[in-house]
Amino acid sequence: MSAEIICVGTELLLGDILNSNAQYLAQQLAKLGIPHYYQTVVGDNPERLKQVIEIAAARVQILIFTGGLGPTPDDLTCETIADFFGVPLVEDPEIIEDITDKFTQRGRVMSPSNRKQALIPQGAKVLPNPTGTAPGIIWQPRPGLTIFTFPGVPSELYPMWQETAVPFLKSQGWGKEIIHSRSLRFWGIGESTLAEKVSDYLNLLNPTVATYAGKGEVRLRVSAKASSETAAKALIAPIEQQLIEIAGLDYYGADDDNLASVVGKLLRESGETLSVAESCTGGGLGQMLTDISGSSDYFWGGVISYDNSVKVGLLGVNPEDLDQFGAVSKTVAAQMALGVKNRLGTTWGLSITGIAGPTGGTNDKPVGLVYIGLAGPGSEVTSFEHRFGTIRGRSLIRHVSANAALDNLRRKLLTM
Repeated sequence: MSAEIICVGTELLLGDILNSNAQYLAQQLAKLGIPHYYQTVVGDNPERLKQVIEIAAARVQILIFTGGLGPTPDDLTCETIADFFGVPLVEDPEIIEDITDKFTQRGRVMSPSNRKQALIPQGAKVLPNPTGTAPGIIWQPRPGLTIFTFPGVPSELYPMWQETAVPFLKSQGWGKEIIHSRSLRFWGIGESTLAEKVSDYLNLLNPTVATYAGKGEVRLRVSAKASSETAAKALIAPIEQQLIEIAGLDYYGADDDNLASVVGKLLRESGETLSVAESCTGGGLGQMLTDISGSSDYFWGGVISYDNSVKVGLLGVNPEDLDQFGAVSKTVAAQMALGVKNRLGTTWGLSITGIAGPTGGTNDKPVGLVYIGLAGPGSEVTSFEHRFGTIRGRSLIRHVSANAALDNLRRKLLTM
């Protein structure tokens, strides 16, 4: 027994709208322990939608549609579903009354086109929409198949799911088990390398372990199916601990952790402070740090030193070293870190200088070359070279550079 999510809307295919509904519904299905192996996106075309229904109805028992329930001519979901199963549409007077009341409450008169939203397949039950004018349906057009329809507006879909769909599914015997997942996060290791290290765990059945990567980091998703969240967590815990031990320092946190929050926790626990000097990231590192609530406990500020005169005048970088090695160099990165540490009087100084592109690269110093400087307690100063390549794009290079700087500091704090 499994479900399939079908999202209807040409705007989704064109990329004009992020498909957050599919993500939400997938998470909700997991909470009910309902297997979910397929998602489909289809445009506002009745023939293609019928093809999708034919395929999906042959392989799953629950079809969940989002989108295509509005009053305009291209809103064809209910009409197409009814036509596919050979059932007429009928107007529901309670829906008309509900839509009329909502328009009246807003001081408006219902448009004639809104009557279309009251047409549902004969025999279907109304899935009420407490906030919008487009109701959904719950319909079992044949034995062993249940159809849900929802509007595409997330703020309307969410309460409809929680208030009506979930109780209905539980009444049908679903929700006796849940699927709970834990996302372990790693930095400084590639997906293939991590997969090789944990290969013995990738064939487990319950819990399962899977790798996925994005924006410079790798994650291991550990998922367990059990009668309760507590029972699922008990299955996950020993596997999680074993994976963390295998990864060592490459593991940095789980679920909603990020490198800025982890570094902040370490600094707070040690009573130490941090300042930053940024060139190619243009304040991105400082933003990551200040996005963490309470970061003023340990983060004192930073300098955005794009021009060399700022590096020399505010950070104390030696102009002769700038001439000899260039702004993008280990030497300058180290001096920037030490300069901001001394200037702001913090325990740690962290710097970034590099070439984010798309222009400015040379054979010797290509786009994606980044140096990170780290000045710690006393006079210790180190610097690190990273090559992030040209295919990532400017914004991603900046993002990865800032995280790499935080990771270098994290590793240092953990090994002192």
